Amino acid sequence: MDVHGAVAEGFGPVRDAFARNFAALGDRGAAVVVYRDGRKVVDLWGGTRDVDGTEPWRRGTAQVVRSATKGVAAAVPLLLHQRGELDLDAPVGEYWPRFKAHGKERVLVRHVLNHRAGLPVLDRPLTPDQALDPLRGPEAVAAQAPVWEPGTDHGYHALTYGWLLDELVRRATGGRSTGEWIADEIARPLGLDLWLGLPPAEEAAGRAGRVGRLEDPEPSGNGPRLRPKRAVTDAYADPGSLTRRAFAAITPFPDQNDPAYRAAALPATNGIATADGLARFYAALIGEVDDGVTRHPRLFDPVTTERARAEESAGPDRVLVVGTRFGLGYMLHGSASPFLSPGSFGHPGRGGALGFADPESGVAFGYVTNGFRRTVTADPRAQALVRAVRASLDAG
Repeated sequence: MDVHGAVAEGFGPVRDAFARNFAALGDRGAAVVVYRDGRKVVDLWGGTRDVDGTEPWRRGTAQVVRSATKGVAAAVPLLLHQRGELDLDAPVGEYWPRFKAHGKERVLVRHVLNHRAGLPVLDRPLTPDQALDPLRGPEAVAAQAPVWEPGTDHGYHALTYGWLLDELVRRATGGRSTGEWIADEIARPLGLDLWLGLPPAEEAAGRAGRVGRLEDPEPSGNGPRLRPKRAVTDAYADPGSLTRRAFAAITPFPDQNDPAYRAAALPATNGIATADGLARFYAALIGEVDDGVTRHPRLFDPVTTERARAEESAGPDRVLVVGTRFGLGYMLHGSASPFLSPGSFGHPGRGGALGFADPESGVAFGYVTNGFRRTVTADPRAQALVRAVRASLDAG
């Protein structure tokens, strides 16, 4: 399998790791981009654009990035707060009066972002058609009672996060959706190939490849261990567990290759991006960024950057079962989701994708793939690339 693209001097280990992902870990089609101090130092792609096809992956091929979407969507309320348009410490009900029902009066805006709202499940899951309706998801979470006292514990809001966040954004902006805000205020100004709601013209142009499930590779003597812990396996197998119910808030889950799904805007799950779009987004959060023509100003001011990565939740996650760490809208470096260093912040996508920023080193990282594995927060392919970036920095 040919690897295309280029790396800057000193980043050869990333090219080697990317090639090994195809040879040893079964990648079908993928891309990785790394920025350092706002300039691109890694830009690699290879394989096929469709997980089940033969057409080659090209520069600019985009893919559904699943929950890596959450990190992009989280920038919207944080930027609204930075502009004085949203109070992170206000009750959600101040913006959304109907939300107050069923004991949710004390849910704060920050609880939505740090996964402490107590609303990871729906007692009545939505159908795929209902989930794509921008009104039905918010209506469902407004009618839902918390499963723990809001603010007292944390658990990953796998799907409900998107409806909570989107309705808050609409209320704070006078009706603009999260997808519209991202397009107008982030993606278009920065020239990002990144969408929450793929436009019809981009769908017609075939910008996004087809994604699908990959079986785990056969383990080798030195290969990664992919078997989850027994407690995690049991949680996913138990229909009554918070884990199973959180991921079943849409039942059955939509076909991620359906144009209707890709055109919808679900801020928890269905962002579509190139590796460059994801990496340049994170580069712009922490500093000026160069798109090859223009040097763009940073999105987050230093205070917002620290707010995004300050630990808000840590320890056993009531949904994911393993220990997790969250700032405001972002996962933080930890055993469940290792990034580059303790100061990194970002978000993985279930089964593969990863985007994050590391302010101390000035690194921003984006990896997208068309082949999803069973992993939730730490895919071996993305982790191999992160380790290679770290080795490149250490050697330099």
